[in-house]
Amino acid sequence: MRGAHASPAWFVRPTGARFLTQRPLPAAIGRNPLTRPRHGDTARVRAVDAGPQPWIWSVPMAGRAQGTPPRTTATRPGAEAASDPVTARLRKRLRRVRRRLRTAGVDYFRGGAADWPVFCALALLVPLLILLNIWIPAWAPPTSLVLPILAAALLLRPGSLVMLYALAALGLSAESVIHTGQRVASADPDAYTYGVTPGAALVVGAAGVGGLLLAQFRSRVGVPWWGGSTMLFDLRERLRVQSRVPRLPDGWHADMALRPAGGQSFSGDFVVAARTGPGQRVLEVVLADVSGKGMDAGSRALLLSGAFGGLLGSLPAHDFLPAANGYLLRQSWEEGFATAVHLVLDLDTGEYELLSAGHLPGMQRLAGAGRWEMKEASEGAALGIYDGAKFEGVRGRLNRGDVLLLCTDGMVEAPGRDLSEGMDRLMGEADRLVPGAGPGAGSGAAARLIETVARDINDDRAVLLLWRD
Repeated sequence: MRGAHASPAWFVRPTGARFLTQRPLPAAIGRNPLTRPRHGDTARVRAVDAGPQPWIWSVPMAGRAQGTPPRTTATRPGAEAASDPVTARLRKRLRRVRRRLRTAGVDYFRGGAADWPVFCALALLVPLLILLNIWIPAWAPPTSLVLPILAAALLLRPGSLVMLYALAALGLSAESVIHTGQRVASADPDAYTYGVTPGAALVVGAAGVGGLLLAQFRSRVGVPWWGGSTMLFDLRERLRVQSRVPRLPDGWHADMALRPAGGQSFSGDFVVAARTGPGQRVLEVVLADVSGKGMDAGSRALLLSGAFGGLLGSLPAHDFLPAANGYLLRQSWEEGFATAVHLVLDLDTGEYELLSAGHLPGMQRLAGAGRWEMKEASEGAALGIYDGAKFEGVRGRLNRGDVLLLCTDGMVEAPGRDLSEGMDRLMGEADRLVPGAGPGAGSGAAARLIETVARDINDDRAVLLLWRD
């Protein structure tokens, strides 16, 4: 029979089959070849067309033994456990708790979650140490409370830290009372050596004060202790990467070295360099010295190095220092000035121009004459002093065998010594250390020059060497 809403379908001979269910046949099943029954599956077969609503029976296909019950949800592995509502709810809750703990742990170590799980763990550790001190005082002295205090200083916020300190103080008082009672009750009170001594209380208190100061510092910075150290390391590496001179064509060489004041990791001196112009045949290098030294100037140097790196190559050479000067003026820093020298070198001809903003002059060793000469332009104002400053340049040429040396004032300034004397000494040492100028030629000449000339100077030091074979 074929009704008004009938649709063609494939038929399976239901010989020996056991009819299981009845379901409406979708109208599209007979027209879509992708819905044809496959071997081993349950076929949906149109059998009766009763009126406008077609009906189907699910029958087992070939490959299933006659009389074998079909595989249903109730006969799947683990269906017995799933059929138990208590077990299913328990498993669901366990999964939910595990997911919440994992999410809370990730958020906490990213610095964006509450610290109550860590507080609860450390709060349970305090009474445990107190009980151990009472039972085995030889292995758990009162000073063992320093362990949760130091952990809390690194992991907890100041408010939670104070509550843990109060708990530790109560525990220390309880230890003192209990050990005092045991000493009085002992047969030989003078032989009882356990208890809370004034020295132990002082050690625990000092650790608490130091931990509170550390927690307040972390709260002011706004990053966890592990995140803060990672961030500082990343900033230092970025500053070093920005200070690298790009790869130069054959015949050209560069060497650069930076030494922060006091052996610190951050310096107020920095270098940014880029190859610009048609075919990248122009090398532009900026050597800058930010006011201050060490960590005090490191944050400003990091900010300026990023800004100078974005300006370098984006503006004509003579517009770079005026743009950098305007940027410093907009920062409104209390110590917002910096000196800088901008080198623009043509890698094809060797011609260059040095533009200075209150910086030391460049020094060039002439291979033909065997001497050094100053490359000093009319000294412009330092960056960040006043608006509309003019920055003049001096031109020169690097021939084969010539060396160009740029440095910051930490290389030549010293108490009780004139600036010209420091520059004379620097050029004298460079005669035997700089590549192409003596027997000490080779890589690492800039670092050796710093160690020789300004090793004990408590200031940031930077040296840049460029030479041509």
